[in-house]
Amino acid sequence: QVQLVESGGGLVQAGGSLRLSCAVSGRTFSIYPMAWFRQAPGKEREFVAAITGSGSTTDYADPVKDRFTVSRDNAKNTMALQMNSLKPGDTAVYYCAAKGLLRSDSVSRYSHTYDYWGQGTQVTVSS
Repeated sequence: QVQLVESGGGLVQAGGSLRLSCAVSGRTFSIYPMAWFRQAPGKEREFVAAITGSGSTTDYADPVKDRFTVSRDNAKNTMALQMNSLKPGDTAVYYCAAKGLLRSDSVSRYSHTYDYWGQGTQVTVSS
């Protein structure tokens, strides 16, 4: 019984910052590699960032490198995405995702490798 709930989305001006959180409930939280994806209107869901279960390894999509930072606090059962220098192109619904027990402890950029998903949170960046 794994549940993911995103929060922290909202409206922000270009150049501003926003911090998204993903609260996780369920067993053995620390073993789940997790990731952030986003989907803008009329576009396919795209990878944003990923992090291993321990938090020791991260991966970022090119458009967000050096601007976004993914982290996790297993003691608090949360994953976060710190978003700085936001651009209008970052506007999308952001989803957090987690692998299941049968998956490897590695980062992945492919949505089909993740088994659990949150409901999404809207991020809107105005110009």
